[in-house]
Amino acid sequence: MTDVSKEQVLERLRSVRGPDMDGNIVDLGLVSDVFISDGKAYFSITVPAERARELDPMRAAAERVVKEIPGIKAAMVALTADKRAASGPAAARAPTPPGRGDAHSHAGHAHAASGQPQQRAKSGIPGVGTIIAVASGKGGVGKSTTSVNLALALKANGLRVGILDADIYGPSMPRLLKISGRPQQLEGRTIKPMENYGIKVMSMGFLVDEEVAMIWRGPMIQSALMQMLREVAWGDLDVLVVDMPPGTGDAQLTMAQQVPLAGAVIVSTPQDLALIDARKGLNMFNKVEVPVLGLVENMSYFIAPDTGNRYDIFGHGGARKEAERIGVPFLGEVPLTMDIRETSDAGTPVVVSNPEGAAAKTYRAIATRVWQELQAIEGKGARGAPSIVFE
Repeated sequence: MTDVSKEQVLERLRSVRGPDMDGNIVDLGLVSDVFISDGKAYFSITVPAERARELDPMRAAAERVVKEIPGIKAAMVALTADKRAASGPAAARAPTPPGRGDAHSHAGHAHAASGQPQQRAKSGIPGVGTIIAVASGKGGVGKSTTSVNLALALKANGLRVGILDADIYGPSMPRLLKISGRPQQLEGRTIKPMENYGIKVMSMGFLVDEEVAMIWRGPMIQSALMQMLREVAWGDLDVLVVDMPPGTGDAQLTMAQQVPLAGAVIVSTPQDLALIDARKGLNMFNKVEVPVLGLVENMSYFIAPDTGNRYDIFGHGGARKEAERIGVPFLGEVPLTMDIRETSDAGTPVVVSNPEGAAAKTYRAIATRVWQELQAIEGKGARGAPSIVFE
């Protein structure tokens, strides 16, 4: 297959007229960085947020002309709202809707500073009943291992479950779930999710080789996440678990602003430094009006396999105390065990490889508490997508 360059894609995109048929989308500065991998082209087109639906034919035209390039098998194109959209000639003629107020850009996204949040259907994805995020304030606390075992535990409790790996830079679901290969493209732009252990899975790790460095800015992350959410044939799911990247950056803001998350689970280890970062995650979700379903204390304690003695390597109980302090549920303690580490590395998570073991029962108990919290929130009424205000 002949390698296609970024310049070839941009040259072809110059045939796509800009908003209001003014110029072309490349020379107007509306096209993000173009990323090409395995014959697939990924990029976004920046437009005023309020005109996204109206300008979707422009996105479709861009996708069509790129797919016509010899050597390109598929194109993933999305419209994004970004500060640059306000500076172009087409955007200058797009009036701000009454009552919406000014928009401020942060990390590549446009956020409403005033006015009422736009109401959106509860799930945001056809067939998906509830979407929850699993997040952490820092890396290295076992968030992805918690995400995958939580998803499998929810399934073991009788629910139809999918999992989205939202870590664009470090996707881990292919390895954790022992899935290889590429997703099948169905009719149109829809992708069939991968599947193992009875849960449906989507990850950038299925689309890009493991060794490829993802050097993307905010709009590209937003574009990829929205396509992995909305252009995947998830089918009928009770719950979609989203494994967030660590921290409080583009991916978290994109999910919170554009997808009506039912709630978030925060993962932390017991020690003070990890809890400081966990508080940042809690505060971020509070600011964007996403309910925190509770805290999980991972690596809570260590049981020596030879003696059975317990050791509090990272301290103990810090997450429980933090949950009590801020008034959110404490979902449970997950011990640091060789069993969890080895099964995760092997792609056979402990919930499916040893379902009657103590660790699997812990995850199932956490899943039960998470579902109970979700049901309590549902009983209070559906929530629209929030506006995001940064102080």
